[in-house]
Amino acid sequence: MISYLENHQIDFEKWDDCIERSLNGIFYAYSWYLDMTAPGWAALVEGDYETVMPLPSRKKLGINYVYQPFFVQQLGIFSTKSLLPEVTMRLLNAIPRNYRFADLNLNTYNQANEEFGIKTANRITHHLDLIEPYEQIVQRYSTNTRRNIKKAEKAGVFVTSHGRPEEIIETFRNNRGRELKAFSEGDYKVLKHLIYSGMHRGMVTIMSAYTLENNFCAGIVFFQSHKKTVFLFSGSTPQARENGAMFMLVDAFIMEMAGKELVLDFEGSSDPQLARFYKGFGSKECVFLQIEINRMPFGLRQLAGLYRRLQKKKRTVS
Repeated sequence: MISYLENHQIDFEKWDDCIERSLNGIFYAYSWYLDMTAPGWAALVEGDYETVMPLPSRKKLGINYVYQPFFVQQLGIFSTKSLLPEVTMRLLNAIPRNYRFADLNLNTYNQANEEFGIKTANRITHHLDLIEPYEQIVQRYSTNTRRNIKKAEKAGVFVTSHGRPEEIIETFRNNRGRELKAFSEGDYKVLKHLIYSGMHRGMVTIMSAYTLENNFCAGIVFFQSHKKTVFLFSGSTPQARENGAMFMLVDAFIMEMAGKELVLDFEGSSDPQLARFYKGFGSKECVFLQIEINRMPFGLRQLAGLYRRLQKKKRTVS
């Protein structure tokens, strides 16, 4: 039996235990992470929390809708028992009718069929298996990646794992963030709290790059759980684009994690330049599904399309 639960009805201890033990668990779905990224989230729960699906939801202009939160690449269905396509479809079809619109990314383990009322689209992330020794992984780097790492070495760039989240966030905000104007003041605050909460739980690794003059020029936040480490957020200065610092950062992280039972998830991207950057380290494309459920009156469906375009812009900034 599938139950729809409002936020105050969810047993968060059982929820987090389910995510912890799920065949496809990931940190995005922990209750504390959802509390920050999607306050008031609801959920579908099957049985005694054997299978769950978070429903980040809002209400605007009297319309209830399910959305994909910022700083959350994938959600969907999580289960301790089965991830067969029929399980996914059972949960998707159980989303209450009072949600007139849903735009949500499932996770790489969820398979679904497009049927009446549910549209699906393939989205791409990039995975790199880190279980091999560094010497083997580096052999699959592209020529461009190797060249940029050497450029960083020649420029005297050095890397440390003792950087501060504020440096990375402010660097993004003052550079690419200023051009895109994607996030609000509140979004940046949420990001900062997410990173510090992850650090407190031992789930975050920060890699920062500094110039020969000891000036911060780039940084990356990696979030780890369930044998996967995710490239969650990064910030770089114009100087970093010239000295190859981002290439050195990822290389240093791979060197540190190589030989472990880990997959590095680069979190995308649909941006061709970012995709080239990720592929340059030997990563492979991995598909996950984006689903859309549109129960809006015909005259309001264009508003849903506008909402999706705005959301897409924000999802491609990391």
